[in-house]
Amino acid sequence: MTGAIGGSGGRAAIGPTAPGPGGDGLQALKDGRVEGDAQRLRTATQLLEGTFYQEVFKAMRATVPEGGMVSGGSGEEIFTGMLDQTVADAAAARNDGGLGSALYRYLTQRIHGGASPTPGPHGEGAP
Repeated sequence: MTGAIGGSGGRAAIGPTAPGPGGDGLQALKDGRVEGDAQRLRTATQLLEGTFYQEVFKAMRATVPEGGMVSGGSGEEIFTGMLDQTVADAAAARNDGGLGSALYRYLTQRIHGGASPTPGPHGEGAP
């Protein structure tokens, strides 16, 4: 997954146009360019959320019948894959209430508190 790490307000923005120390978000984590445990966890959960969105987009595209008057061939496949990746990265970076944020809150609480997270609005919670 590509995308730069940066952002404001404590959230790491992940995407091709995000400010920060350029490069692949995963590679930035590996290289140590993302400092602080909290920021590394936030970045990792956003990358996971972006990957999840990308897989959802790929699954949705698989339901659309191929064919028609003109086929884009491999060029179209490459373009749609890159488009899905860009949209997924942007969605993950801008979605404060999404999967990445929920996972970040859960893991932060488990790491620091060791207790089960606060039950959600419908009484759900992790063991």
